[in-house]
Amino acid sequence: MNYYNEIKETLIKNEIYKKVKDYSKNKSDLNAYFEVGRLIVEAQGGEKRAKYGNKLIKEYSEKLTNELGKGYTTSALKRMRKFYVVIKKGATMSHQLTIGHYIELLKLKSIKEINYYIYLIENQRISIRELRERIKSNEYERIGYKGELKEPKINTFIKNPIMIKVKDKNERLSEYALHQLILENMDDFLKELGVGFTYVGSEVKIKIGDRYNYIDFLLFNVKYNCYVVIELKVTEMKAEYIGQITKYINYVDKNIKELFNDKTVGVVICKRENKYVLEYCSDNRIFTTTYKVK
Repeated sequence: MNYYNEIKETLIKNEIYKKVKDYSKNKSDLNAYFEVGRLIVEAQGGEKRAKYGNKLIKEYSEKLTNELGKGYTTSALKRMRKFYVVIKKGATMSHQLTIGHYIELLKLKSIKEINYYIYLIENQRISIRELRERIKSNEYERIGYKGELKEPKINTFIKNPIMIKVKDKNERLSEYALHQLILENMDDFLKELGVGFTYVGSEVKIKIGDRYNYIDFLLFNVKYNCYVVIELKVTEMKAEYIGQITKYINYVDKNIKELFNDKTVGVVICKRENKYVLEYCSDNRIFTTTYKVK
């Protein structure tokens, strides 16, 4: 087989197809990338040897540039080769993504991490710029759940830690100050917290027995159709926080949520985790995360 001619023909067909059927150019680009990557790997003698076949890529790049024009640099051909390899290893080839998305994703080493961001792009229509920002913020490392994404739970995308903007990183925050910072940047907080969160109220007044209590934040998650109680703590996680948020969750379930809503969940955002407290918390409606200032 003449691998160079096969690669050249694939690229020419892709350019023609995109001009004729602009609406499906993503699919055409990805299929072409995959096919060219496969041919390059085969021409280099297989995936293991392909790492050392840069001389061949350089040769192909020079010939393609002379015959087809710009856009076929050695870097571009290496990306096509890598694209093929990561798809073969289990990364999802989604036609909802552009080549630009995949160029950012190919910089990552973990297939699970790549698939996490592909899932987000498919479900949240994330731009290339936003994808770049999320990767830079180490979002994948900060999520609290790393299992299957086909049927994710509400804690799938709760990050740990949550980053909160402050003017002075050295300032020692009180719970009131932390509360105010979040209120001032509520949109950022909701995005940082995770997927599908919307604001309902702050310091929500509830009456339990003869005493009034105040829920720090009451949110609603549209993706999971449930209310979310948020409690802020500027200390290490303590056992009494579990009891406090459990009361608030039960109150919301009994007095606020509708019959068609799923059960309320709670999130304690604290300064430091305490694994020993969580070991004895059997309530699967309660999640914890930590915060850091930036």
